[in-house]
Amino acid sequence: MKNNVDYKLYLVTDRDILAGRNLESAVEEAIQGGVTLVQLREKDITSLEFYNMALRIKRITSQYNIPLIINDRLDIALAVDAEGVHLGQRDIPCVIARKIIGENKIVGVSASTLEEAKKAEKDGADYIGVGAVFPTSTKQDARDVSVDLLKEIKQSVAIPVVAIGGINEDNVSLLKDTNIDGIAVVSAILGKKDIKSAAFCLRNQRF
Repeated sequence: MKNNVDYKLYLVTDRDILAGRNLESAVEEAIQGGVTLVQLREKDITSLEFYNMALRIKRITSQYNIPLIINDRLDIALAVDAEGVHLGQRDIPCVIARKIIGENKIVGVSASTLEEAKKAEKDGADYIGVGAVFPTSTKQDARDVSVDLLKEIKQSVAIPVVAIGGINEDNVSLLKDTNIDGIAVVSAILGKKDIKSAAFCLRNQRF
């Protein structure tokens, strides 16, 4: 699966946005609407809770043959046999993660500068998440990345580039000349009443 991953519509989870709705149901609706990749991102729960949640989400993603990426937690990714892990600039280094997780798993790295992107590629990342391209409320510490810089990063690396940060149906068209491989979305899907339709709408955008 690793070599033919479709990064077009990358869902990043955030239970706070769901306002009490069930995460598993939301993820399944998003996949039915066209999400091609799911990243499970959880911050304020115990390792056991994260593990159990990851198992439940993995059952859904496997059913639809969609890769599951675990944010930050290499141990959880290995424990549930997720397809990969996503690392921030303050997480375990990509080269170390690659040694632990092996060559057959996906390793993604967040980058907000050209230098970070090039280093991620050199260190063995399979894709880069670049952002925040627009203002976002779901990640308070995100650094801003201009559309021009996003384009420059895409031109400077050979691995897939996914844009993240405040992307929605109203501004996604601004990314159409960047040649990126996909968009990562949180609230523009999970924050909508009709999750399936929101995903379908974004999946059919051209960028």
